[in-house]
Amino acid sequence: MAQFGFFDADKRLSALSAKGDPLVGISALVPWETLRDDIEAVVLTADEARKSSAGRKPIDALVLFRMLVLQSLYNLSDEQIEYQVRDRLSFTRFLGLGIEDSIPDGTTLWLFREKLAKAGLIDKLFERFGQHLEAKGYIARGGQMVDATIVPVPRQRNSRDENEQVKAGTTPKDWKRRPSKNRQKDKDARWTKKHGRSFFGYKNHVNADAPHKLIREYGVTDASVHDSQKLDDLLNKGNTSSDVYADSAYRSAETERKLKARGFRSRIHKRGRRNRPLTEAETEANSRKSKVRARIEHVFGAQECAFRLIATTCSD
Repeated sequence: MAQFGFFDADKRLSALSAKGDPLVGISALVPWETLRDDIEAVVLTADEARKSSAGRKPIDALVLFRMLVLQSLYNLSDEQIEYQVRDRLSFTRFLGLGIEDSIPDGTTLWLFREKLAKAGLIDKLFERFGQHLEAKGYIARGGQMVDATIVPVPRQRNSRDENEQVKAGTTPKDWKRRPSKNRQKDKDARWTKKHGRSFFGYKNHVNADAPHKLIREYGVTDASVHDSQKLDDLLNKGNTSSDVYADSAYRSAETERKLKARGFRSRIHKRGRRNRPLTEAETEANSRKSKVRARIEHVFGAQECAFRLIATTCSD
């Protein structure tokens, strides 16, 4: 097999641009450098901030933030985004890296996000990111699509007693005596069942606008939290349409009442019940809603279903 070279990469990237790579547009619309000072003030150590020419250079903070943006847009775990950046030229280009540059690993990205989170900066940065897109015409319109997907993480090999202590919010004594072991334990993830299968991890809850499929609101919980419990937090009055699209997991009399009270129009799927199947009209209505709601599956499905990434599961 011939070695992949720079000219080959340029040719493939040109072909991607010709096909309408959406990341090219997003990259051009956002003035990334205006975010640099706020990010570096939080994530750089005193030595790194001095920008000495000696020693190993830290990874550019904007590269890591762009990586977080990709992770949000495509709903990927830390390990998955690292894999995809290594695998996909469009992702590498969005980060401003060449094929010869090193790729930040999942652990580095996690540490970066933790620093931003502790400083309360993540939501502010993504709000500014969204404002730049809206200013350039990427206005949230056409209704909002709400959905959730499971993000599995490595299973914990804990004893029953250890699991009970973790659920109670305490740290087992053996873990306290062994800090290295304690650091490797995920104490926030939880179990859930889906389609008869058990998963351990978290849930990403997102609100994406219908035309652009851009995530406007998001939330993260452990996997045991039901999808509908985050609906109120995800709804956004900034959308030019009052329509709210979601699958039948979100439907209940209480949800319908709350949506109406807040001025939203429910486009949530109806579900048949025992001895009460859907009518023909309800089935047709679900079909019409699906033509819009299915677009949020592109946010999840492009990465989770089409590419069959490591240990992922497709969204409903």
